[in-house]
Amino acid sequence: MENNTKDSYLSSLKSIETENWLDRQFYRPIGYRLAMALKGTGITPNMVTIASIFVGLGGGLSFVHSEPLWWAFVGIACMVAANIMDCVDGQLARLTGIKSEVGRILDGLAGDIWFACIYICLVVRLSHEHATWLNGKGWILFLAMAILSGFSHLVQAAVTDYYKTIHLFFISPEKGRDFESSDEIRNRLCRMRPGINRVLTSAYLVYTSVQEFFSPHLQSYLRKLLEQYGAAGIPQEQRKAFRSGSQKVMKVLDLLTFNGRSIPLFVFVLLGQVWLYFIYEFVVLNVVLVLSISKHEAMCKKLATAA
Repeated sequence: MENNTKDSYLSSLKSIETENWLDRQFYRPIGYRLAMALKGTGITPNMVTIASIFVGLGGGLSFVHSEPLWWAFVGIACMVAANIMDCVDGQLARLTGIKSEVGRILDGLAGDIWFACIYICLVVRLSHEHATWLNGKGWILFLAMAILSGFSHLVQAAVTDYYKTIHLFFISPEKGRDFESSDEIRNRLCRMRPGINRVLTSAYLVYTSVQEFFSPHLQSYLRKLLEQYGAAGIPQEQRKAFRSGSQKVMKVLDLLTFNGRSIPLFVFVLLGQVWLYFIYEFVVLNVVLVLSISKHEAMCKKLATAA
């Protein structure tokens, strides 16, 4: 990339520090080119987000078919395309400055909607493939697996998003401008009129409250820093120390992102053993979640003691 193009590309990212390897090598470069092509066309980031939801739903619906195998490739193609579009909306927003609270919430919901559809379709598929299990009641087992996986997914996604957002906050006030505490969201919610924005913000308040629940030592550390220095006055040594520890957690946390989920999912779908995905989601990724939280909280406790 030429310098000007490279600077433009980097400006389309939240931060290179929070991007994983596959995103940096594949999804983000494609997303940048598409965002540049859409810039000035009148197509908004929210339009791209909504379109990505429908493409992702197409991927989930394709996985309901166990044969012929080409359905698996259609589903994989749809999921890859949906994730590229998910990159495009954010990159387009940063390149054009077209941003909104609704857009940020929609962007966060998109991936959850894709996977909710996938989980439902896998239950339908498994119930059909194993119709005689448990005297015809095998679907109850598959539904239970899907519910446990879905709940785990929501918690994992919430924690991952929070850790990445707080990392941006410690890079600079500008990078971390999307960071809000539940108290700030609650105060803003009280001033809002009834409508879709209020409904989405109410959901966002619940989401943020869950994030804070799983990060007590981080909350204590933040309160201490904000009381002493304010958001804009946090010393650089504190910012650097946090980012250094946070980046180590990011390497583990990458397994809880789209790439960490989609690659095993694609493999299991191609092998025709989709039940393994529920095991992977509920067992493997929850172990990753616990390790990530433990490591991040230990770091915050240590930093709070030294601050």
